[in-house]
Amino acid sequence: MSSELRSILPITSLYVIRMLGLFMVLPVLATYGQSLSGANPATLGLALGIYGLTQAIFQIPLGLLSDFVGRKRVILLGLAAFTLGSLVAAMAHSVIWLIIGRALQGSGAIASTIMALVADVTSEENRTKAMAAIGASIGLSFSLALVCGAPLAAFAGLKGLFLFSAFLGLLGIGVAGYFLPEIILDPIERRQPRKLLGSLLELMGDAQLMRAFAGVFTLHAVMTALFIVVPGKLTHQLGIAHDGQWKVYLPVLLGSFVLAVPAILVAERMNQMKPAFVSAVLIVAAALVTFYFSSLNPLVVPALLLFFLGFNALEAMLPSLVSKICPAGSKGGAMGLYSTSQFFGAFVGGSVGGLLVVRGGESLLFLAALGLVAIWALLALTMRRPKNLSRLCFNVSRLNDLAAVLRLEGVEEASYHPDEGLLYLKVEERVLNRFQLNELLSPFQRP
Repeated sequence: MSSELRSILPITSLYVIRMLGLFMVLPVLATYGQSLSGANPATLGLALGIYGLTQAIFQIPLGLLSDFVGRKRVILLGLAAFTLGSLVAAMAHSVIWLIIGRALQGSGAIASTIMALVADVTSEENRTKAMAAIGASIGLSFSLALVCGAPLAAFAGLKGLFLFSAFLGLLGIGVAGYFLPEIILDPIERRQPRKLLGSLLELMGDAQLMRAFAGVFTLHAVMTALFIVVPGKLTHQLGIAHDGQWKVYLPVLLGSFVLAVPAILVAERMNQMKPAFVSAVLIVAAALVTFYFSSLNPLVVPALLLFFLGFNALEAMLPSLVSKICPAGSKGGAMGLYSTSQFFGAFVGGSVGGLLVVRGGESLLFLAALGLVAIWALLALTMRRPKNLSRLCFNVSRLNDLAAVLRLEGVEEASYHPDEGLLYLKVEERVLNRFQLNELLSPFQRP
């Protein structure tokens, strides 16, 4: 087993452990939470999505902190906050304390730190694969959460569900403490936090990246909003008790994976990721249309299948897309903004979705979600087709003519940082002339 694989496995397991603890409440909170004082669709929607707000607030600050005190310490701190929040939620007798517990769960916002750790321990050529593996692990944890959440809540109640989340947090602390590598950043690596804040506005001005950030915001907003009403629809329209809803989620999720994974692999191999991406967005839109008409009982399950087909495909494609289109040398900032957009979407979906149900019922929620996805579809249609680019980094003492590097065929982007002597390139390998590149840089390369 390679050293990179030995590092990626525990990192991926942390994602599964932590996201499982966050997502298990999705299929049950709107129903089991009704026994708490102050419960209604609006307050339960806020409890469902509040973790996304604290995730969004703390993603970038904790990512920056990890550049100074180390990734492992910040990950342990985040898991401790998640465990504490789970315990507070388990002890809650009112929606207010449930909201506080969920907010504490989300404050352990370590997604961007984990992404930075992945970048630390993987080579450039394997990094996109590692990011895609983490994206797939999120989909796996989401699927496990939907299948396991309802039976566990039926057996132990909402309190038992959050106590199990606290156990998962402690398990994550053990995995992180024992298996994660200690990464000591040298002065060159510490350049990033000092320049990150200044580069965020530049990244936010990138129209292609903003399409991706808007996409992950929309995807998680819609997903969280749906789970305010879907468990009730399965009970009231199909007569499926809360503890038996996993029997619907399991085949639907398995079917969506069976359909989505081969399609993504074929699209990647044939360099057709944009058509696959746009198709997945349109599938999510079709799911929402089907949900709107799902007062006809047979349509509920097909709507779920369509939604999870699009959701799982997009959840796997979006991190890889961001990795491909972000500027050379700015991946850390891009992934921080990606994670922030993702979790802020969950907050908006839960909080606004609950208010929409109170004001106009399920139909208003589905129409609002459809409008949001329609805007996303237009943005996806107008995005540039991503090229299959590789990232290179050269240690050079000086560089007299950056324009000469950019004129080389196959070089798409070049970013030179003279204070550290680092040259970042994004290149199209199939047309790049390596001999010309090496000839241009060899007089300035450090041994």
